[in-house]
Amino acid sequence: MLTEQRRAELARRLWQAEHFRTPCAPLTDDEAELSAEDAYAIQSVNLDRHVAGGARVVGRKVGLTSDAIQSWLGVDQPDFGGLLDTMEIPSGGELRAAALLQPRAEGEIAFVLADDLMGPGITVADVLAATDFLLPAIEVIDSRVADWKIQFADTVADNASSGRFVLGTTPVGPDEIDLSLVGMALRKNGRVVSTGTGAACLGHPVHAVAWLANTLGELGTPLLAGEIVLSGALGPATPIEAGDALELRIARLGRCSFRVV
Repeated sequence: MLTEQRRAELARRLWQAEHFRTPCAPLTDDEAELSAEDAYAIQSVNLDRHVAGGARVVGRKVGLTSDAIQSWLGVDQPDFGGLLDTMEIPSGGELRAAALLQPRAEGEIAFVLADDLMGPGITVADVLAATDFLLPAIEVIDSRVADWKIQFADTVADNASSGRFVLGTTPVGPDEIDLSLVGMALRKNGRVVSTGTGAACLGHPVHAVAWLANTLGELGTPLLAGEIVLSGALGPATPIEAGDALELRIARLGRCSFRVV
């Protein structure tokens, strides 16, 4: 386990990469045995720094939910990060390309909670009962690590490679749709660049939310009523740059979009 001083040093490296728009080397280059516990502690340091600067935590995101991504990083579990109000782009709005380093977009399903969820012991039925409504979501992932050369601990420390997110505007109740079967199409400049189904996210997106609630519960942290949970990608991520227009459509959930400027 790293000292608090060493955790702070590594957190500062990621913070400076984000704010000076200059990607850094992987943390695991210097700390080859960086543990998940240390990585989440580093993540918390920078989330706390954002909050101290006036940002507000509005939810969580689940990452590494597909078999392909887990195989790439050699892990057998997802990870999570925090969502801040400063990360949200309204549907139809604009993302400044200069605000991020090496962004990619992916289509997801967002859960908005009506009740708290406190694990461990949270079931799929508990998640559905606690969900107020669902929305289509585009997550813009970003890495402060140069060329996305990340290991599991690197992306965890880097707030699960979070960047921005866009939500649809028409709520759908969780009892109105079979999330494992819904189809997703993400378009860039009018062309489909990513497709998938709900089953691509841990077999069912609700499994990702249950995993998150139980994992946070082991840390003594609840998911709170009103919070947003991005449950994980339904298909491959696509690189984006200035001039791109992105639109996501998920069957029976609707659409959301944004432009990169």
